[in-house]
Amino acid sequence: MTEPASALSYHGVTKNFGAVRALDGVELDIKRGEIFGFIGPDGAGKTTMMRIALGIINPDAGECRLLGSPNRREARLRAGYVPQIFSLYMDMSVMENINLFGSLYGKPEKAVDERAEFILSRVGLWGFRDRFAGNLSGGMKQKLALAIGLLNTPDILLLDEPTTGVDPVARREFWALLYQFNHEGLTIVVSTPYMDEAELCTRKLFLSGGRILDVGTTGELLSRYPYKILSLASGRRETGEWLAGRANITDANMFGTNYHIVTDDAEGARASIEEAFREHGESAPEMREMEPGLEDLFVAFAGRSESDAARSSAD
Repeated sequence: MTEPASALSYHGVTKNFGAVRALDGVELDIKRGEIFGFIGPDGAGKTTMMRIALGIINPDAGECRLLGSPNRREARLRAGYVPQIFSLYMDMSVMENINLFGSLYGKPEKAVDERAEFILSRVGLWGFRDRFAGNLSGGMKQKLALAIGLLNTPDILLLDEPTTGVDPVARREFWALLYQFNHEGLTIVVSTPYMDEAELCTRKLFLSGGRILDVGTTGELLSRYPYKILSLASGRRETGEWLAGRANITDANMFGTNYHIVTDDAEGARASIEEAFREHGESAPEMREMEPGLEDLFVAFAGRSESDAARSSAD
């Protein structure tokens, strides 16, 4: 029988927790073979989408299909999951953790041992199989969580902010592993707060307040961004205050030692910046027009969501 092209789909999915609407009419179709990213602030609904996908909770309205099946509890036998807070047993060895979770999957001990050697070797932990999980580094713990998520040889793997709190080198190694498994045919759905990781996803969505704001590749998303960006070489916080409300400046956001000035008129914004610094007895720092990035898009969506929430409260 031909496998459905869709790995995960949501059709009009709504979920409430008491008076809070966690998801609001979500429509989404994730194809097999994708690395798909869920991007959004805390409380946006990313974890709720994953829990519904796996049949851990059900929507109040609409339908979600996992691997083409509306019976998500059954289909999740072919899915792997790495939750945001993964409950490793710290006083047990790597191999003991693997054996425990393998038994929960209902796999025979011999099959678990064979799969464990293969998957731990792939993630670089076979040499540490006798080490207590509590003695692993943060990056190694995440690799162990990944290995456990791959124990049942899944067709789709869902990961909820798997690299939060992990150092940059370990994050790169973790993503290199995800790419390897994806190239072998594994569909990956991952939520992340890091825009550099979002860039690595073949497609991604921006989610806020339980609503999908946009979906697409990086190029597609940025093609719909309506503003220009001026990079201003200033890391001083008062710069934002000086520029607030100035003509031709829609927003000013600090990224490290630079401000990204959002404008629809780059020359007009330059003039406003120069005027603001003159009023404070200073010359304007170096500024240049630059291509917008996902960080700029994320900030724009966050600002739009705050405005929508404020209008809803006023109503």
